[in-house]
Amino acid sequence: MRETRILEFKETITNTFLKTVSAFSNYNGGTILFGVDDDGNVKGLSDVKQACLDIENKINDSVSPQPNYTLEIQNNDQTIKLTIKSGLQKPYLYKSKAYKRNDTATIEVDTLEFSRLVLDGKNIGFEELPCKDQELSFEILHHKLKENIHIETFNQDTLKTLNLYDNGNGYNNAAGLLADKNHFSGIDIVKFGENISIIQKRVTFEHISVLEEYEKALAVYRDYYQYEVIQGADRKVMEKIPEAAFREAIANALIHRVWDVNSHIRVSLFEDRIEIVFPGGLPAGITEEEYLSGKLSILRNRNLANVF
Repeated sequence: MRETRILEFKETITNTFLKTVSAFSNYNGGTILFGVDDDGNVKGLSDVKQACLDIENKINDSVSPQPNYTLEIQNNDQTIKLTIKSGLQKPYLYKSKAYKRNDTATIEVDTLEFSRLVLDGKNIGFEELPCKDQELSFEILHHKLKENIHIETFNQDTLKTLNLYDNGNGYNNAAGLLADKNHFSGIDIVKFGENISIIQKRVTFEHISVLEEYEKALAVYRDYYQYEVIQGADRKVMEKIPEAAFREAIANALIHRVWDVNSHIRVSLFEDRIEIVFPGGLPAGITEEEYLSGKLSILRNRNLANVF
């Protein structure tokens, strides 16, 4: 038995465990076992009933708001199991600071991560915040809607329906991302030769509509991974890498990345593969196991996804 991102051992009861209570409450929950040393060896506690009361009092007195947790005495080995669930009233603070897990360590969150926790606690995403640019145009979005769902009239009511505008706050960040021009970073594409020291082409698409970035990325893909074969009187388009897979990967990168950091989606083109890396880890509320199994999907930018 060893410590993990969601499991921590405490041989004795000291206030340091309260940082981990904050971390588990702020993110995906977890378990703390008291009476177990750092190597996973069971040592037990001398008075588990009193220890259980001490743990409860420390949490109730020191972590705010009140976390959602349960305590269970393991009588067979005189240990205590503290289970903390991910909370709804983020951020959960210990001594006015919020914490998170970094592998098996518990660390204080930075300013950006703290602001994300505040938004999460209010059930607000970055894309819903007012955009700092309010002089926006949407010719590209209008064209896409007209082409895909035959919308002829495009006005403020259309943007309201798409949750991109409201009378109180104006355009939100999702609107900014879809606008013809904006201040957001975009996609950086590099085509490598025989190895990564040979760069055959590099192009960056930024400060334009994510819809245009998407189309421009597809154009670069087609230049390198599609070719025509003449078969009799016909021409057949062949693909070294399936376009459908690339389309989905680029769309997912745009939809699921975090947009509150000034960092590009990185696309690396190789002869036999394409690698796409985008800013942001897993969305809050989904574990690595759930993501890899495909059993659960949480949209980070729901309004943006609705347009794609």
